[in-house]
Amino acid sequence: MSDILAQIQALQFTDKAAAEGLLTAFLRDTLKLDVIAVELRPLAVSLNSFNGFMTLAEGRRLFFKTHIEADGILNEYYHAGQLAEAGYPILQPIYSSTEAGKQLLIYEVISEPSVFDVAWAIENGDETHFEALRVGQNQLDDQLFQVYLSTLAWQPAQAAAKAPVHQLFYHRLTGGRLARFYAPETAIRLPNGDHTMEKVRRARWTINGQHYEQTLDDVISRAITLLTPEQAGAAVVGHGDAHNGNVFFRQPSLLYFDPAFAGRHHPLLDLTKPLFHNVFAMWMYHPQMKAAQTTLTLERNGDDWQVTHDYAVHPVRDLFLRSKVERVLVPTLRELQQRDWLTPHWRAYLKSALFCCPFLTMNLTDTAKFPPAISLLGLAMSIEMGAESVGTRSRIDQTLDEVEQALN
Repeated sequence: MSDILAQIQALQFTDKAAAEGLLTAFLRDTLKLDVIAVELRPLAVSLNSFNGFMTLAEGRRLFFKTHIEADGILNEYYHAGQLAEAGYPILQPIYSSTEAGKQLLIYEVISEPSVFDVAWAIENGDETHFEALRVGQNQLDDQLFQVYLSTLAWQPAQAAAKAPVHQLFYHRLTGGRLARFYAPETAIRLPNGDHTMEKVRRARWTINGQHYEQTLDDVISRAITLLTPEQAGAAVVGHGDAHNGNVFFRQPSLLYFDPAFAGRHHPLLDLTKPLFHNVFAMWMYHPQMKAAQTTLTLERNGDDWQVTHDYAVHPVRDLFLRSKVERVLVPTLRELQQRDWLTPHWRAYLKSALFCCPFLTMNLTDTAKFPPAISLLGLAMSIEMGAESVGTRSRIDQTLDEVEQALN
């Protein structure tokens, strides 16, 4: 059944009518709903998901959303009730199917835009809602830290291993996605020609003057070790996938939805998706546009690769970064420090999770999705997120340096 949902997710961009036909049959057969019409909404933010509207025979119109996770090993997702009980401002579904391979949440129709759409409009010149978004984001992050405080507890290793959020990180590294995307013999098209992933994964990088001693293979190996699910540690009740596509702009506040990976897990894992996707990832959502706006070069000398580019984050992205870091990350780390729960390798742990976002959310070798320049930018960002820059500091390392200074 999960193959059908994955087929619908991919087909929505190339044959929307056929995808809608498959989804109508799925809803009738699986959820036993008397659906007479389905309208998919193919969106840039729908990297591993689909959403849209359905109409029932009685005339009622509803909104639906699902997340597709190939190679999933978990049996149940969507712990929406747990988030509501913890105090999250979250839109509750009226129907839900949480079984693996059949995950779908159905809501009353939502008229408000997502924060993703509002921020993208701001980035493209419409700053109408900039101040309201800043206020709403700050308030949401203040509320998030209070939820962290009220739910923070020590989690045994066996319970930690069952957290759905690991599907976005460790299980993508070890469950098949890494091998399917980046097997050594796989070709990737970059601005100076095609290369095998074997060569790419052993390269040593210099990116805009930032030197990195670790290769992609080094970063992968460290991430697999650090992100192992079965380890005791601090845990909070978290959304798990709270990027801007999963938050509604319901003025004057913001509202979460689509808790596909909600549960009790480490707060650093909970912060990873918003820290990366809301700030650094617009190239992933709009690859053609960003390719046209970005100048990027690659020079190779054996295994030494030098990349220069002028990709920069818009001030609205800095808004998201500063709010999340100052209002949630720093105070959370301080609380862990006070309880003696902050591990010495917290920074490497967070960076390993951040690495998974540019490297494993989408397949950078997919020439139908990514122009060569954007594939290279994705690789460069994977290194920046997962490895430590030497000399010139990357934006993420500058930010984490400031975090460490705040803790001392």
